[in-house]
Amino acid sequence: MFGGIKIDRELYAKIKKFADQEGYSSVDEFVAHALEKEIALFEEAESEEDIKKKLQGLGYIS
Repeated sequence: MFGGIKIDRELYAKIKKFADQEGYSSVDEFVAHALEKEIALFEEAESEEDIKKKLQGLGYIS
């Protein structure tokens, strides 16, 4: 572990539920996989404008 990330209890419960359903060995494994998938989207972006469009598509910016 390299650092702690704080997640509220309600979100943690949801993550745990999906991690269990999908066969992940732990919440940490599920979260790491989800983050790897999101980071790959940004790595594939060719420009800052592509990144902004992806963030807008994900609902992070408007």
